[in-house]
Amino acid sequence: MSGELDPQIARIIEALDRGFPPVHEMTGAQARATIRSRFVSAAAPEEVGGVEDRFVDGPGGDLRVRIYHPAASAADPLPVLVYAHGGGFVFCDLDSHDGLCRDITNRLAVIVVSVDYRLAPEHAWPAAAEDVYAVTRWLSQNCAALGGDAGRIAVGGDSAGGNLAAVTALMARDRGGPPLMAQLLVYPMIAADFTTESYRLYGSGYYNPAQALRWYWDQYAPNESDRTHPYASPLHADLRGLPPAVMVIAGHDPLRDEGLAYGDALTAAGVPTVVRRFDGGIHGFMTMPSLDIAQSARAQLCSDAATLMAGVPAGG
Repeated sequence: MSGELDPQIARIIEALDRGFPPVHEMTGAQARATIRSRFVSAAAPEEVGGVEDRFVDGPGGDLRVRIYHPAASAADPLPVLVYAHGGGFVFCDLDSHDGLCRDITNRLAVIVVSVDYRLAPEHAWPAAAEDVYAVTRWLSQNCAALGGDAGRIAVGGDSAGGNLAAVTALMARDRGGPPLMAQLLVYPMIAADFTTESYRLYGSGYYNPAQALRWYWDQYAPNESDRTHPYASPLHADLRGLPPAVMVIAGHDPLRDEGLAYGDALTAAGVPTVVRRFDGGIHGFMTMPSLDIAQSARAQLCSDAATLMAGVPAGG
């Protein structure tokens, strides 16, 4: 069991849950429009060293990326993190995760490249994963021009983006590169298994309901036979030879158990893995910056990531 909800979350969970849109009753475009209409940009975004939007070649055409440089300057080439936003493979974008990416670039003192990958259902599996991998390959070839170190590239993401980051690590291993230093997986969608204990315990009343999660998979991988492919559900992959991982797990999250299972599987495959449990958290809590637990998780994730991206083996 995951104990009690974080007190700050407990005070707002009913309102959060009540306000979660019934995306499972919508088309992808309707869900996207609904989520976008609720987005409120920060009045004063966190200052960083620089932000640039540009386009890179992707498998389906131009892909927009947003490149963040940290506020603290450094003489040496910086590590680089390719970041995939969450949103159930269907919604969210560069703007929805702008605040988180700004925070990460400053805390980690790395260049963050946020990917505006193609969204389902218009672009079903494996489009999004191929996009994130394509940007990672592009980055490895263009690091120097950005002030980055091609020998220190990591991938990361939250929720559906955590899936895409994990899959990109698999693709990089299987396709001969680029070599990656680390993978940062924040409450990732790892397997289309709706029978876990955490789905039973937290599939209703905890903001990110089971019916929405099922719907996400229906949009992204409508052919159920695809859902066991390692590039859709990394839990089904041979995980040997992957880069070290840092995982953030929310305790009151339907995805808790698949995340923990993935951490165990990575460790069993000999991949140095750190799993950080925030038992009072709900799915999505790290993109709620007013929460103390979100700030704690961001600090912990970046501390662990900094260790990995400095070339130091992962530890507990």
